[in-house]
Amino acid sequence: MRLSTATALCAALCLPSFAVAEDARVALQCADAFDASTGKLTAAITIVVEGGRIKAIEAGRTSPAGATVIDLAGHTCLPGLVDMHTHITSETSPRGYEEGFRLNPADYALRGTTYARRTLLAGFTTVRNLGDAGNVSIALRNAIDQGYVAGPRIFTAGKSIATTGGHADPTNGRNWELTGDPGPKEGVVNSVDDARKAVRQRYKDGADLIKITSTGGVLSYAKNGQNPQFTIEEIQAITSTAKDYGLRVAAHAHGDEGMRRAILGGVDSIEHGTYMSDATMALMKKHGTWYVPTLSAGAFVADKAKTPGYYPEIVRPKALAIGPQISATFAKAYKAGVKIAFGTDSSVYPHGGNAHEFVLMVDAGMPANVALQAATVRAAELLDQGDDIGHLRPGAYADIVAVAGDPVRDIAIMEKVAFVMKNGVVYKQGGIATAP
Repeated sequence: MRLSTATALCAALCLPSFAVAEDARVALQCADAFDASTGKLTAAITIVVEGGRIKAIEAGRTSPAGATVIDLAGHTCLPGLVDMHTHITSETSPRGYEEGFRLNPADYALRGTTYARRTLLAGFTTVRNLGDAGNVSIALRNAIDQGYVAGPRIFTAGKSIATTGGHADPTNGRNWELTGDPGPKEGVVNSVDDARKAVRQRYKDGADLIKITSTGGVLSYAKNGQNPQFTIEEIQAITSTAKDYGLRVAAHAHGDEGMRRAILGGVDSIEHGTYMSDATMALMKKHGTWYVPTLSAGAFVADKAKTPGYYPEIVRPKALAIGPQISATFAKAYKAGVKIAFGTDSSVYPHGGNAHEFVLMVDAGMPANVALQAATVRAAELLDQGDDIGHLRPGAYADIVAVAGDPVRDIAIMEKVAFVMKNGVVYKQGGIATAP
């Protein structure tokens, strides 16, 4: 059976994920496809999907027996995209700081359902969530997995781990009556023992990984965005305990000394990396540490900092300085051979615009095919999910996106994803959402 229009496709496939038959057989006829392993296009292929996974890949545009055929003429198919740095239950707003005093976890969770859907329809079928409040991303992850909500596959750190007054101390900027003394349960540590307890609490909460804020941050209500905020011993306690529980560790870091300590302490990735020195780049290569640059966030905050009142005055100088510097650091790190995975820091900018990161990466000097690898095979490697995501190959999840044209020649078309399939369910076809 051939379905060549969005109307016919919707009649067959406009179903929530929990209503799709496990034995459904679908064939995607792709005009071209991106091989994430080689970074090259393959020419026309047909991807056979069954039971939520890729069953087979056939050369040319074929019509396998018993399969519903989806004609993607003129489109390049790619593995579902992966954003390795998101905060999917919140979003930038000039009201964001005061909303922290009014909104409840349920408010953020419900808003997160909208942000998750936007992210999925932008072609990002998997995300790594690096910090939230109230563990709402854990609840959202579970709701998506159980079919209640449409969204990407989420790997979440739950609440980030900080030190007192650090970037992820949830009481920064409050008056004395509201500050209190948060501890490991709230993600604030001040010793090796605290650090171990905080990791174990994240495991108890149901987190998939650990996120620490090893330096100050841009948007936190604090003056310094670069100072180191953990000792090496505290970081080592976190990474060794995380290893016991099978959890990887991501480290937010803008200042160079905080990065150095995080790398020596054994973290898996450095997020942002704004003021990374040449020596730290060499150290990352030596230890195999990944870099997740988040250029979109840097560009957005630098722009919004020019608008009076959008950020508190204590934040504006940090935001103005960070944007251009992140781009320059990324360019140097790529040339130096540091391992790079795609990440945007979505929520710092509006969700759904994740693919603009590709444009910024290419503008900074990374070839388009390498940028696409960073959001597919490289991201899957950092997540330790290479068997299931990041590739178009038999056995992998049927997470497949398509764009009209050749993204290796024109990376900007990644901002106009026309087709989205996750776990064998079509959520977007012809640029139109097709499933709730």
